[in-house]
Amino acid sequence: MKARVTWVEGKRFLAQPGSGHGVIMDASVSPEDTQTAGSSPMEMILMGLGGCAGIDMVMILEKSREKVVSCVVDLEATRADSIPHVFTDIHMIFTVTGKDLSDSKVENAARLSAEKYCSASIMLANSVTITRETHIIAVD
Repeated sequence: MKARVTWVEGKRFLAQPGSGHGVIMDASVSPEDTQTAGSSPMEMILMGLGGCAGIDMVMILEKSREKVVSCVVDLEATRADSIPHVFTDIHMIFTVTGKDLSDSKVENAARLSAEKYCSASIMLANSVTITRETHIIAVD
């Protein structure tokens, strides 16, 4: 896997992974920087975790023949007060919508993602306390 991150201006960078799908990262967070052009690098890490875990959830549940209509991963992170402002705690809230979803299969999918499949989760868990909860919304 390869990526290139190129400075554009100010605190703005263009990140281009090997797949070619570039994104803007912008660390402008001071009060005078009222408009940013992209997510901060730490926001990108948090979103990457949510994407990795969400993909796992859907794939595991579909393999279990669950009828998933929607999967949303909300993440709440706390960062250290001192530099470096690393993540200390991340809470993941999985909301899965579908027809006749099994509570145990949804919880098992979240566990398998965290413990076996999600590279981002497993990597971050070495230095961050990650907790999770699951919610199911039933549809007809």
